[in-house]
Amino acid sequence: MRPRTLLALMLGALLASSALAAFAEDLATFKLVARDGRFDPALVQVPAGKRFRIEVSNQGKSAIEFESRDLKQEKVIPPGKTAVVTINALKPGEYRFFDEFHEKTGQGKVVAK
Repeated sequence: MRPRTLLALMLGALLASSALAAFAEDLATFKLVARDGRFDPALVQVPAGKRFRIEVSNQGKSAIEFESRDLKQEKVIPPGKTAVVTINALKPGEYRFFDEFHEKTGQGKVVAK
């Protein structure tokens, strides 16, 4: 392979990875705290039509399972740990999430506007 061709390929790969990193960093992040079988806040308002992240911090004494059939997400989070889920763009509406291990009290929803 010619040196110029190799240099062009390397430069292209660098630019592509930089663009992907910038795209990932631009996602809005909404923070949730799980504690004692409840989410705080229990209502998260997000912009419709845009990808976003939900950062779930488990500050309780037992594991939780952040789950949402509406958002197509499921993640077990040990006590004292934090997890991030990326949600694809949503149509306007309400999307339920819950803690499967504390389903009676661990309820919440995402509202896309």
